[in-house]
Amino acid sequence: MNSFNPIEQRLLNEFQHDFPLVSQPYLAIGEQLGVGENEVIDRLGELSRQGAVSRVGPVFSPGCIGASTLAALAVPEERLEALAHWLNAMPEINHNYQREHRYNLWFVAAAPDEAWLDVIVQKIAAESRCPMLVLPLVERYHIDLGFDLRDGHRCHGRGVSDSLMRVRLDASQRAIVGALQGGLGLARRPFDQIAGLNEEAVIRQVAQWREQGVIKRFGVVVRHHEVGYRENAMVVWDVPDERVSELGRLASNQEGVTLCYRRPRQLPDWPYNLFCMVHGTDRVKVRFQIAQLARHAGLEGYGSQVLFSCRRFKQCGARYVGDGHGRH
Repeated sequence: MNSFNPIEQRLLNEFQHDFPLVSQPYLAIGEQLGVGENEVIDRLGELSRQGAVSRVGPVFSPGCIGASTLAALAVPEERLEALAHWLNAMPEINHNYQREHRYNLWFVAAAPDEAWLDVIVQKIAAESRCPMLVLPLVERYHIDLGFDLRDGHRCHGRGVSDSLMRVRLDASQRAIVGALQGGLGLARRPFDQIAGLNEEAVIRQVAQWREQGVIKRFGVVVRHHEVGYRENAMVVWDVPDERVSELGRLASNQEGVTLCYRRPRQLPDWPYNLFCMVHGTDRVKVRFQIAQLARHAGLEGYGSQVLFSCRRFKQCGARYVGDGHGRH
């Protein structure tokens, strides 16, 4: 699947979730791998430069802090690239993909609060002048727990709460989120003096958020394309509202599903309310996984669409704490 050496393979594979929340985490990782602390830091730095690693740090659970939404634009082909790059320049946009559909530009916007998010969404609608879908999270069944580079299966990681608990951040918590949302530093003591706070207090807060499920996972965040998962599809179904939770939970447990959640319909253009992301090494495998998923989860009889990704314009961590310049 990839050409990483054994140490890199273990770094990428074993520490997507089980990242040590200690004063010197890279020393602790090195002890597990049989290498020195500096080698761990250097290798993660090189993997980041190569693009295989997006960052080391938290993946915050959508709906717990700040506000976010999935959205899509139906963009004329001749405007697609320019509009995608315009979106990329906005710090509130963290994922931005072209997909095979009339609604061809799909992105995720995140902001500190709903009011800020609404300003961003309205700005995009007004300046793009394109038909737009806004599809916020309604119910989640499975959020990305990483990729297993050894056998191509998803990683399951540690068990944490999957409740949609809302957290109102105080000033120090907001400072921690702001410092970590772009990634943890590659330094001997990366938690030291984060936002001017005590190292032990920062580690304790991060550990608590991880146990509560506010942080879905903390560790090495890989870019799926660079580590061998070169194809992905967003699969959507039109499921009766009274059955969507039941079928969503069934779908979330199927092989190949990395994300699964309920989002609202937006009629008449968008009748779909159940969303799954399926990643694989090639399209044949992804299509096979989708067929298996539909059969085993009882979804074969419902209207559906498969939207393969064509191009990735942006992929980074969500910014839930702004710098004061996000409202334009």
